[in-house]
Amino acid sequence: MPHVITQSCCSDGSCVYACPVNCIHPSPDEPGFATAEMLYIDPVACVDCGACVSACPVGAIAPDARLTSEQLPFIALNAAFYPDRPAGEKLPPTSKLAPVIPAPEVRGNHAGPLTVAIVGSGPAAMYAADELLTQHGVRVNVFEKLPTPYGLVRAGVAPDHQTTKRVTQLFDRIARRREFRFFLNIEIGKHLSHDDLLAHHHAVIYASGAPNDRRLDIEGMDLPGTGTATELVAWINGHPDFTDLPVDLSHERVIVVGNGNVAFDVARVLTADPDELAHTDISDHALRALRASQVQEVVIVARRGPEHSAFTLPELIGLTTTAEVVLSGADREAVLRDLPEAERTATVRHFSRLFVIGANLEIPFGTIVLRKGYGLGAQAMAGGSFKAPLFTVGWPTSEFGGMGLEGAVRLGMRRELDAIEDPEERERVFRATVAAAYAHGEGLNMAAYGEIDDVIDPADSRGWIAMLFDDASGRWRRRESKKRPNIDAW
Repeated sequence: MPHVITQSCCSDGSCVYACPVNCIHPSPDEPGFATAEMLYIDPVACVDCGACVSACPVGAIAPDARLTSEQLPFIALNAAFYPDRPAGEKLPPTSKLAPVIPAPEVRGNHAGPLTVAIVGSGPAAMYAADELLTQHGVRVNVFEKLPTPYGLVRAGVAPDHQTTKRVTQLFDRIARRREFRFFLNIEIGKHLSHDDLLAHHHAVIYASGAPNDRRLDIEGMDLPGTGTATELVAWINGHPDFTDLPVDLSHERVIVVGNGNVAFDVARVLTADPDELAHTDISDHALRALRASQVQEVVIVARRGPEHSAFTLPELIGLTTTAEVVLSGADREAVLRDLPEAERTATVRHFSRLFVIGANLEIPFGTIVLRKGYGLGAQAMAGGSFKAPLFTVGWPTSEFGGMGLEGAVRLGMRRELDAIEDPEERERVFRATVAAAYAHGEGLNMAAYGEIDDVIDPADSRGWIAMLFDDASGRWRRRESKKRPNIDAW
């Protein structure tokens, strides 16, 4: 009776370290952990001990025989993450536990305890506080502008996802520590300044996230009856800044532009039975509006094809088990046409394979960047990170960036550039910003910040390569855990 991780997975990794046979992946030390939609239990390796059930802060794990009908698709979803094996083959238990990432080390010559201010009280803030408090002699003060803590867990998670909101029980335990203090109803920039915080703390962490939506720049966006999904979810959850949001549910059809997880939350809540929502923590004003709602249909509109969908599979499963989902004939043909081609070429999985193999290399390897080291492509060729090789160095011509710099500027400054009416001035600002990005990403600058080890004379490249054959530096540490504990992406 293997255990199964279901829709409410929060990916905090607690279950990974509780598992005695290391059968939950990707684990925090593996390349795919940060981008995975959820974690997955290997049904063949699972020994049904139930340790992960107790460790999970959101109650997302259960034996396969105890799943509800809505959760049954997650049996196949967990198994699909792992390679096929002959029927009846059972992996032997392993004593290899997932390696624990070392806790941060506190350094400095400060007198007394290290005092850290954290602005914001959502998951990022609370996990940061938890990590800091693993160290002796650390105190944490969390500043939150709302009268209640926990940010998006309270105001951004749909009310029918009560299991996801259980993570607040973990946050409550963190907040009860004597080295931790909350300061609620305090807005930084209004009640206190950044300088005020620095005057009483050794460090300040900003974990408040983006305060506003990036609204669509289209005609009619400000008309009655339009709004953003983030605002609507906040209104549903009773966020004090959105209690007076004008929400008109007097029509039979609602259009949602975008197909991410929040769009699915909106579609699911608008079509849910109000009597079922009454058993959740939905706000009273939202429940009253939904009881009087005339909405019969929610249409989700996406600008690109199915292979570029922004939602995750767990959310899609959740939507299809609670609402009647209809795909138009044309869209169905598009799915049948596009997805098999995407699966056949498997570009993403081929690309991911570089990360997986790089993370499992047992011989010393190094990275020399000659020209452009941009984006995930450069990271993959370096074994998943510029910190993974024995060394990462660049020629004087080397450049680094999260993506092609011209494209990054056009995307990141689209609004600012569009606001400049004079074409020549717009081009001048664009070129100046690109030039600044190039200067910031030069190899010399990256080496100065410690992102790479050094900038070298191209003539010295042979000496750096020779270092791999005779690691006199002793920096390379051979892998001690089992080889390739994670699935091959192909």
